[in-house]
Amino acid sequence: MVALEGDYINLRGLVLQDLAFLYSIENDEALWELSQIQTPFSKDVLQKYLETAQNDIKKLKQLRLVITSKTNEPLGFIDLFDFDSHNKHAGVSIVLTEAYRGKGYGKDALSVLMDYSFNELGLHQLYSNVLEDNSVSIRLFESLGFEKVGLKKRWRFYKGRYKNEYLFQFINHVL
Repeated sequence: MVALEGDYINLRGLVLQDLAFLYSIENDEALWELSQIQTPFSKDVLQKYLETAQNDIKKLKQLRLVITSKTNEPLGFIDLFDFDSHNKHAGVSIVLTEAYRGKGYGKDALSVLMDYSFNELGLHQLYSNVLEDNSVSIRLFESLGFEKVGLKKRWRFYKGRYKNEYLFQFINHVL
């Protein structure tokens, strides 16, 4: 199981005891626009996901980690998705519960995940898709050196309207 330490947070793999927290995040309709979810998940579906979530990232093509406080309180999740070991890149997404946003936890978690991605997984680059009006996420990714490299016009349809989405990319020039 992956366990990583930051200055303010820890990242760890999912365990079955995370079911209630995962359920609350995945079924929070306020977040559906960001995650592109259109219907709620049942606890049974999420439990089955948790049972397989510890499989190898190369097999699953994704890795979801719980962001916790130093006292192991769950604060949110950070994910690698579309993991491509041949081209050495992956997408990254992050969500924190509302009480923990804007306090540096997200920046610490993303920084730790970037270090893990480049130094342990051998990735060359990370990317993220961010809605044009999500100024908090835009500031987060830009603060860690992600560059805005594209605009996907009218990309996401949610509640009867289209929104633009930025593509952010961080290339590890060390490799």
